[in-house]
Amino acid sequence: MKLLIDFFPIILFFVAFKVWGIYTATAVAIAATVAQIAYLRIRHGRIEPMQWVSLGVIVVFGGATLLSHSETFIKWKPTVLYWLMGGALLVGQLFFRKNLIRTLMGGQMELPDAAWRAMNWSWTAFFAAMGAINLWVAHAFSTDTWVNFKLFGGIGLMAVFVIGQALYLSRYMKEPQDDARTAPEDAKP
Repeated sequence: MKLLIDFFPIILFFVAFKVWGIYTATAVAIAATVAQIAYLRIRHGRIEPMQWVSLGVIVVFGGATLLSHSETFIKWKPTVLYWLMGGALLVGQLFFRKNLIRTLMGGQMELPDAAWRAMNWSWTAFFAAMGAINLWVAHAFSTDTWVNFKLFGGIGLMAVFVIGQALYLSRYMKEPQDDARTAPEDAKP
């Protein structure tokens, strides 16, 4: 369900673009993101900082697209969001000695410091690359191609990257201990 909520605005943007065009799709994306934030606030009582940032970016860049009637701004939105996320990871690591990936995921898994650093740097590089790829697609191809890339290419690249991360992390995952196998022989009934 969380995944559906996360992708709700982009899916509606895609559908609205295919039916009505970029400007209606932009308005739909803004409204869908506001609705997403409202739903999360009502349902969970808390909004993650990155969700607030995402809302701000879509309102600013989507609003600029609608006011100027120029699709350039909405095409920049994913790049700005990717670079903000990558920049936050970079600044956290370099200037505050804080690994934000570890902060976000540290309660879910135990990894050596080197693995946390590798994850932080790989996500930083991934976000930088995604921002650059988005700009390239936005400026080198048609708006229709960009919208298709935004949904399918962006999600596809993210899935490939996450699978790669999972494979990397798998070497650090410990097997769950089976109490029956680890109990001393004389302790068994």
